[in-house]
Amino acid sequence: MKVKLLILFTFGVQNVIGQLREQVTVDVGIYKVVYSETKEQPVSLTYISNNRDKKVNRGSMDFHKESNYRTSDAADYYKNPYDKGHLAPAASFSDSEENLYKTFSYLNCALQDKRLNRYLWKYLEAEERVWDNEQTLLVKININFSDSIIPTGATIPSRFIKHILFTVENKYRCWDFPNSGNLPKEKEYLDNYEVKHSH
Repeated sequence: MKVKLLILFTFGVQNVIGQLREQVTVDVGIYKVVYSETKEQPVSLTYISNNRDKKVNRGSMDFHKESNYRTSDAADYYKNPYDKGHLAPAASFSDSEENLYKTFSYLNCALQDKRLNRYLWKYLEAEERVWDNEQTLLVKININFSDSIIPTGATIPSRFIKHILFTVENKYRCWDFPNSGNLPKEKEYLDNYEVKHSH
């Protein structure tokens, strides 16, 4: 009986490894993500930003893996230029411990160059939290990919494109960022990456 179970278990593991999905859609509740298990990165993600009250702090919370999906993990971000970049921002979902925890899923995490993550991307997220005081925002992030794969297996994104629908004005705005260590640090350069939206 033990031998039979071992054979079944081994076959099951091989079967899962052999069937990594190019794209799988996951509705987490506060965001919906299209994830590539083959790239170990999100392909696109949508969320609603609507001025939630901040009630909890992230403290020492770190990213966690999901049992049903093959994602990146801590090893993919070790000793390289990439941050664990949130797509749905933690600060926008700090209204409950549950929602904040959902933003720390590796489903919501991308290999984002430190320079982008800590400056222009952060500034745009802060702007969203100002804009959503006046109207609900529908945000979609699309990720383009390079051909480069880091040694631990994840594919490196080449661009992060953020589309924002201002629901009261029914107006779209869009920013297109290269995933680069050569981006400026200053907030005034944010406008340089805004592009005409083609929805």
